[in-house]
Amino acid sequence: MRGQRLLNRLFTLFKSSKNRTNPASLIPNAAGHSGEQKLSLHLQQNDQTLRTIYANCSDVIYRSFLIAGRTKAMLVYIDGLADSQGLEDYVIAPLMNDTTGDGTGIKPFVERKISVSQVNEFSTIPECIEYLSGGYPVLLFDHEVSGLALGLSKWEKRSIEEPAAESLIRGPREGFTETLRTSTSQLRRIIKSPQLKMEAMKIGNYTQTNVVIAYVAGLVDMTLVEEIKTRLNRIQIDGVLESGYIEEMIEDNPYSPFPQLLSTERPDVVCGCLLEGRAAILVEGTPFVLVAPVTLFSLLQAAEDYYQRFWIGTATRWLRYSFTLISLLFPSLYVAVLTFHQEMVPGSLLISMASSREAVPFPALIEALLMEITFEALREAGIRLPKQIGAAISIVGALVIGQSAVQAGLVSAPMVIVVAITGISSFMVPRYIMGITIRLLRFPLIFLAGTLGLLGIMMGVIAIVLHLCSLRSFGVPYLSGVSNPNLNQLKDVLIRAPRWMLNERPHFAGMYDQYRQAPHQKPGPEREDEK
Repeated sequence: MRGQRLLNRLFTLFKSSKNRTNPASLIPNAAGHSGEQKLSLHLQQNDQTLRTIYANCSDVIYRSFLIAGRTKAMLVYIDGLADSQGLEDYVIAPLMNDTTGDGTGIKPFVERKISVSQVNEFSTIPECIEYLSGGYPVLLFDHEVSGLALGLSKWEKRSIEEPAAESLIRGPREGFTETLRTSTSQLRRIIKSPQLKMEAMKIGNYTQTNVVIAYVAGLVDMTLVEEIKTRLNRIQIDGVLESGYIEEMIEDNPYSPFPQLLSTERPDVVCGCLLEGRAAILVEGTPFVLVAPVTLFSLLQAAEDYYQRFWIGTATRWLRYSFTLISLLFPSLYVAVLTFHQEMVPGSLLISMASSREAVPFPALIEALLMEITFEALREAGIRLPKQIGAAISIVGALVIGQSAVQAGLVSAPMVIVVAITGISSFMVPRYIMGITIRLLRFPLIFLAGTLGLLGIMMGVIAIVLHLCSLRSFGVPYLSGVSNPNLNQLKDVLIRAPRWMLNERPHFAGMYDQYRQAPHQKPGPEREDEK
């Protein structure tokens, strides 16, 4: 009997510990209640319920009045999210001033009297709270088991501006804002076809953040859309404050330093991706939109490549590819050659470098790491400082510290030049997150170069290439375009072919609409067959 009681106690403890570690049990109900609680027939009971849920909420306004001089009603809204002047002009005044009424029922009478374009009926407390949180004032009646949500939401929002991190010489000057409906309207203004679909959902138990999946039906592979929905529905979290929350939760490989979704503030970039058969994820409260799937080369392309002449776009693209490799490999090559492979340097240059390093007490590896860390610290400080002094501090700081370090004999002048060229090269990467990845990978390559020389660099590069070959973005190979060479895809990977040659749409997965424009559109004088 004692053994049986001991086993029962152990089983009880195991069950209780299992329940305590259940992640779902750690996230309470956001509304503070359980179940689909219905509205009461009595207005006073609904008033008490809402006041209990919104206890200690001074911004929730309750306005009781009589409709047509006889029916009790209550208007509830959140101050700052609803248009209070519109409520006064189009709801309260028409309902209170009309004392005639009719015999058709209170809600039909109200709907005829108020001048509001959008009116939604609801019958449960959770629906009422959802409308209130979205800025909709709710109108409740006595002896009615349903209420009306009025489309009079209004709050302060930022105006449309050019994205600071994605500025162009030629191209549209507008970017997304933190307001979701403003962002979706910007997509609608560009892609006017009804085939542009936008499916909405909410993520976050407390924030109830609105998320929209945008795609063009007929161009996108629907298995991609279903996969995005599955990954989004899998997210169980208390709140989503920025699209970066979602990006980390739906990646294919969360431990990879490479971004597996494209984040952008530009509507033209998102629309270009949608027309290629991709899908976009818009999140309320942030101007950054996620696009999936992506490849390595799409992260190294800029929107301006497609707005300039193709010769300029191709030259700029190759310049960008070259300086991306310089940003990744230049410091490690300098360290490897200076430490292990001096015979690769011309004699006169080697003598000059040796004389400049004569008073430096550190080996090339430590010297490079110190300078790179200092440069990254200055760049990060320039970002965090106010805009008026950030650029000046970063530039002057780099010049003063570099010159002082050379004069003090802590670093050599060639190392300062190498670090400066590397820093400038990293600014050529059009996507900020991709630039950070290149900067992070630079440090292990420098360490390998200082310990194993060129062999270490080769090992590091091979490891990076193998990782890129194994990487996927929603099932699409990260190196698509060169891993499976295709002439039509190479037209927009290694070069930027003329617009009249880009007839076929990129093929990411599944069935797709192959052609995006009619063939034989090369411009020139009028041909005989066109006369």
